[in-house]
Amino acid sequence: MQTLHNKQMLYLKIKPIALLLLLLLAGCATFSPDAGFGTIEKTTQSYIKQKPVWASSETQKTANEQQVTALLENPLSMDDAVQVALLNNPQLQADFYQLQIAEADLVQAGRLPNPGFSMLYARNNGDYKIEQVITMNILALFTMPKATEIEKKSYAATQNSVILRVLDLAHQTRNAYINALAAAESVHYLEQVKQTAEATAELANRMSQAGNWSKLDQAREQSFSADAALEFARAENQCVQMDENLTQLLGLKNRTDFELPERLADLPKSSESLKQVSSEDFTKRLDLQQMKLNTQALAQQLGLTKATRFINVLELGPARVLEGRRGDPYKKGFSIGFKLPIFDWGTASVKRAEASYMQAVNEVSGKAITAASEVRGSYNQYRTSFELAKQYRDEIVPLRKRILQENQLRYNGMLISPFDLLADARAQVLSVNSYIEALRDFLLAESNLEMSLVGKPMNPGEF
Repeated sequence: MQTLHNKQMLYLKIKPIALLLLLLLAGCATFSPDAGFGTIEKTTQSYIKQKPVWASSETQKTANEQQVTALLENPLSMDDAVQVALLNNPQLQADFYQLQIAEADLVQAGRLPNPGFSMLYARNNGDYKIEQVITMNILALFTMPKATEIEKKSYAATQNSVILRVLDLAHQTRNAYINALAAAESVHYLEQVKQTAEATAELANRMSQAGNWSKLDQAREQSFSADAALEFARAENQCVQMDENLTQLLGLKNRTDFELPERLADLPKSSESLKQVSSEDFTKRLDLQQMKLNTQALAQQLGLTKATRFINVLELGPARVLEGRRGDPYKKGFSIGFKLPIFDWGTASVKRAEASYMQAVNEVSGKAITAASEVRGSYNQYRTSFELAKQYRDEIVPLRKRILQENQLRYNGMLISPFDLLADARAQVLSVNSYIEALRDFLLAESNLEMSLVGKPMNPGEF
């Protein structure tokens, strides 16, 4: 019996020590060296060739600036433009700090709240009443594992969101690059149309003054010239707007900081080289994965809400009380406190959690339907825009060129007027410009298709 008593006493001594060690370990959650940015790098490079870099220190910021300067020394390719944006875009660099915020929440969830201390001091004619209490939220110890698991899913969702923002910036930069280059080419060809229309109008004006041209024909040529001038002015303005949009995405201060090549990439020779997309590819979308993570976190939160609906604060700790003279011994004991479910039984918080969860489940289902439709629509746009651009390249532009060559021979034989020849020259240039626009639409459709297989970034207030 004495041995059993000794073991029980030893257990009572060890148990508080074990509890203290558990509390100390619970407070040792630490931060990772890069806030999980390595996952961002690895995942994004499975979708794109370029590498995002977080300028989280002055050394890395300087390295980024040097790499951007080196890339800007030559005319930018599309890949180089995307790399500059991933290195230099200030909003993306700001988004990277969301990782640290989410990790801080995760670390905080793994740490117990600080203990509390309260003291009552009263004195009357030499009699004292002193109460000293140290309390700890014991309920937090039991709910901490589930709360930490919830924050882990929230942290994973934040990583997913940052990945989507990196890929979305790459997508926006590709589109801005295509638009800027196509706009510059259009300005080049529409300037030729404008010059041809001006020459035709000047010729018509001289022939009208000589009495060899009717007023109606003269007015018609002047109208063509005025329309061409308007189209050229619109193209120049569009070119400036596209250049400025690209400049912003690249994180540069001036349009003169970079140079673009002279022309867009070539159209694929045949449809056999086009991308193939299956109807199941939409399931890989990162926004769907993020919504699923959020839904799982809500499900766990619902379980936590139900578990703590009656007692959401349970504080326990040692206490000592002095009643009497100052030299009298303290009475030792413990203090326990919790909220009584008299007015609030926790039903409102449970109902709210249940409603949030069911709302999320239905939103995920709707998002999956929308994602499948977006992929199918993007793929159809991709194929159709290729066929249109191919029609211009293989048939319309060669036909216009052949017509111009034939009429050049007819003009040399004095079979047609110079106005007919100039009109054909104008039409031939316009057909090339139409091909440039069709090629631009195809390249944009290709970029949009790639992004439709990745997903769309979610707004901070969006589920």
